[in-house]
Amino acid sequence: MKLTGEWKLKWFEPGSVPSLEVAAPSYIDHFWMEASVPGDVHSELLEKKLIEDPFVGHNDLACGWMEEKEWWYRTTFLWEDECLEEDYLHLIFEGLDTYATIYLNGKEIGSTENMLVEHTFEITRQVQRGKNVIAVKFDPISLHMKNKEQDYWCSYGKERIWTRKAAMNFGWDWGPRLVTAGIWKDVSLKKYKKAHLEGIHAKTVKIEEDQAVIEVEASFKQLFKNKETLSLSVELRSGTEVITSDADVLRAYGRTTIEVPRPKLWWTHDLGEPHLYQLKVELKGEDGLVLDVHEQSFGIRQIQVEQTHENGENLFAFNLNGVRLFVKGANWIPVHSFIGSAENSRYTKLLELAQDAHMNMMRVWGGGIYEKDIFYRECDRLGLLVWQDFMFANALYPDYNRNFMLNVKDEITKVIKRLRNYSCLAIWCGNNEIDWIYDRKHSDGEITTPFYGESIYHEVIPELLAELDPDRLYWPSSPFGSSGDSDDDDETVGDRHNWVVWHGNVEPRKKGEPVIQDISLEGVSFKQYKKDFTLFSSEFGMHASSNAYTLSNYIPEGEFYWKSAEMSYRNKDHFHEKGILLMEGFTGVPGTIEEYMNYSMLTQAEGLKYGIEHYRRRKPYTSGALIWQLNDCWPGTSWSMVDYELLPKASYYYAKRFFAPVLVTVNHDPGSDLELTVINDSLQPVNDSVTMEVLDFNGKTVFSKDLDFEAAGNSVLSLAQFTEREILKGEKPENVIVCLSSINGTFPENRYYLRDFKDITYPETHLEMAQSKEENAITVRADKLARFVKIDIPQEEVVCSDNFFDLLPGEEKTVHIQSLNNSEVRLESFKISAINAASVKQAETQAIPR
Repeated sequence: MKLTGEWKLKWFEPGSVPSLEVAAPSYIDHFWMEASVPGDVHSELLEKKLIEDPFVGHNDLACGWMEEKEWWYRTTFLWEDECLEEDYLHLIFEGLDTYATIYLNGKEIGSTENMLVEHTFEITRQVQRGKNVIAVKFDPISLHMKNKEQDYWCSYGKERIWTRKAAMNFGWDWGPRLVTAGIWKDVSLKKYKKAHLEGIHAKTVKIEEDQAVIEVEASFKQLFKNKETLSLSVELRSGTEVITSDADVLRAYGRTTIEVPRPKLWWTHDLGEPHLYQLKVELKGEDGLVLDVHEQSFGIRQIQVEQTHENGENLFAFNLNGVRLFVKGANWIPVHSFIGSAENSRYTKLLELAQDAHMNMMRVWGGGIYEKDIFYRECDRLGLLVWQDFMFANALYPDYNRNFMLNVKDEITKVIKRLRNYSCLAIWCGNNEIDWIYDRKHSDGEITTPFYGESIYHEVIPELLAELDPDRLYWPSSPFGSSGDSDDDDETVGDRHNWVVWHGNVEPRKKGEPVIQDISLEGVSFKQYKKDFTLFSSEFGMHASSNAYTLSNYIPEGEFYWKSAEMSYRNKDHFHEKGILLMEGFTGVPGTIEEYMNYSMLTQAEGLKYGIEHYRRRKPYTSGALIWQLNDCWPGTSWSMVDYELLPKASYYYAKRFFAPVLVTVNHDPGSDLELTVINDSLQPVNDSVTMEVLDFNGKTVFSKDLDFEAAGNSVLSLAQFTEREILKGEKPENVIVCLSSINGTFPENRYYLRDFKDITYPETHLEMAQSKEENAITVRADKLARFVKIDIPQEEVVCSDNFFDLLPGEEKTVHIQSLNNSEVRLESFKISAINAASVKQAETQAIPR
């Protein structure tokens, strides 16, 4: 029974009204505001226009008062059922944010201090026939911080040292401080008879060509007075195929195996079908009566992380069903600052965008939440692996405090039990950057305390995983791994966060050495990626502006211009010079808001392409690249590839090419040779020819060559090498474009310039365009080379088949446009531009005249 009916909400000054008075069934709440559950207090006040939109301008600063109030939720429900002696009733809160006290019919039934997990209360004796009243009080966090030690390292809000809550609520370098409160997930009542299931663990223990063996473990809780011998019934179904197994249980535990003939395996979407069976586990009494049932999707698959190559060299490579993957993906942050109010459809849209860009892994970053079930269900369905951090990030945590550690152990146990059955879950990780940064800050004298929290990641979590999920790799931190005296960002072992680019970190570094940063044109340049020989790059990236529509919606009138205070406020990374230096080194420094949007997006897109193609060429010794970051939680300037309004940036469209399963790349830097490489991540061999053309900006062919190749499945093939002189034939390198295309259509076209954007003088081009409203399509043609053709549609959640592309002289491209929310696409208000376009001509007909 879901309790999603009418809830009421009100705030008080802390302690101003006795709690038992507000919780009493007789308390009059007629004039309280209505509230949505799941939800949060910010969203309620915004909907009722009691606060200004926190995402507009500096309005988030006006929300600080909400942190200091006491918030109450109340609801009623009718209970007409009868609880017999062998029955019992649970009240389940899947998410309470954060310090909550719960009352039923005026009686306090418990309190909570963890946003990140569910809380269950047994209320059999407290519930009454007829009307019942639930009241939930949320304390201000500051009330629980009195006399708490907070004088050691913690980025973005010292309160979060002690508070088990989404860390990003306290602000981060890509989002504002908006400290939420509320009932942020579902509330339900569940009645049981005699016993109920507490945990199911289904896992693939063996896969052979003609059979797979699945093991299902179940733990349950039985009423003390119930002495029946219980049993388990397990069913695995795929279409009309049904396989069953039964088992008796001993005390509170049971286990059985299922043998599946000719199994259909779960693959990432780029390697095959992410096939899902339906698993049903029933707990039965002696009379055969079903007491409880658990149902879930289940993928038959095995995944390992290989840390040693056949030749003895180090690896950090994910192996799925015997296939060594190259991981392509991004880091995932919470989908909204107000997580409780975020719609499930937002998850589906973002993950489908990731799949469409050929990504096969998401990393759930450790400063947010253990995501809602919709996230993992969609990753299972879409064939996306998940790297799962535990929620500890960029801080020291008080592992010396007994009560805090009891809270943490309860959290870890619940999280493992909830997530371990998802097929997508590939790896557990203890924290984000804490081990690495502790050493850096301790070496610089910024931290003088012991490594508080160390026992969580190196003792508590691995011990609980050894008991509850022993077959999945646990990685203590990210980055992690050190050879000899190197620090944990060592490129020769484990995973690495490349913040040489953007942050200017000077690497490699040894433990105990001072931290050095080179904040210069060369120090932060994306050209540094090619010096990175990491085994697995789990974080790297650079800023780019949001799209014009997104920014203009949230920047106050008159402030949407380059270097305005409001534009600056969109950027939460305090050292703004890094973004300027990155653009200065590649595009030059922007002078207008339009140039800033173009230059930052172009730099991000070309920079990520530069890095990822380098990583992919190093396969298998580099075996993964997870971009920081896929998504945004508010409309700001950040590292994201898709902005807050679900409008992809240029880097997203570039990713559809640079993450393609088969890719031909050019490895080149000014003055050096051009090396062509074929990368085949598919499992099938590819036979094709590369047409390599060098064209000037008027379309004249300077050089052309066809190169036949045969690339084995899951391989990298060095194809050819040319000198600049050989392909330029006297033409200047800043006046040409190199185009790689496929004769058989097995890989996307790939284009390169031989010099940086700022060193090239592009010709003035004229664009012609036509539109087809019936097909939601726009066709564009350029008379000369057009750089960075951009289609701007002032509408949220609009995606193009391609965008931010270049057009060769005379080339024509038709772009299909779709709305993610099925709204009508407003083609009449779109704008087309290119960085070097002098004009855009609208064709009078729906086809461009030839």
